[in-house]
Amino acid sequence: MIKVYGHGPAFGLPDPSAFVVKTLVLLQMAGEPYELVHADPRKGPKRKIPWIDDGGRLVPDSTFIRLHLEDTRGVDFDAGLSEAQKGAAWGIEKMFEDHVYWLVVVERWLDRANFEKGPRIFFEEVPAIVRPLVLGLVSRQVRRSLDGHGIGRHSPAERQLLAERAALAVAQCLGDKSWLMGEAPCGADATAYAMISSAICPLFEGPVRRAFEQHDNLVAYARRGTARWFPG
Repeated sequence: MIKVYGHGPAFGLPDPSAFVVKTLVLLQMAGEPYELVHADPRKGPKRKIPWIDDGGRLVPDSTFIRLHLEDTRGVDFDAGLSEAQKGAAWGIEKMFEDHVYWLVVVERWLDRANFEKGPRIFFEEVPAIVRPLVLGLVSRQVRRSLDGHGIGRHSPAERQLLAERAALAVAQCLGDKSWLMGEAPCGADATAYAMISSAICPLFEGPVRRAFEQHDNLVAYARRGTARWFPG
């Protein structure tokens, strides 16, 4: 059985990391049983989650996990798609991972109320005497990452505009279809479901959640994915 290293259920989600949730969905789509293991990201091959242990072979990063499944299990996550659809699906996936994801990070980590409700739980295992120091250190690292990416240099109004445009683009692409490219989920749906369900998580407030919740088809899409992959 493949072991998936992540956080475990939190915030009412299968995992607080959308990349872990993406991996869990891909494994289900591939028909592969798995075990979700709580892990310290610093101990991973790339010092981040997720990574998997497939019979002793460690594979980090959700995209490379997908490629590993395709190479070793003969899975085609985009079976039945046209070449144009495959290109569009990959582009949507990367828009989520390299753009929307960072908007969610801003909303959870830089908004004080959201941080207290959410990311602070990651520090509960840190000894109380050094916890303030660790919190300060990690907060500065997150801010540097956001600044380096560029999303942290935008004003709140600019980030809200970006969130609204991203949500609109996905809603327009989805339309009245059940899944991104038709009536059956493809590889990009693993990412889209994970990111949208994270963005509209009821625990958090902010412009990203509002941007995605204003599209009924995106809310229904997230509910459809939950019913399919995480009915419990």
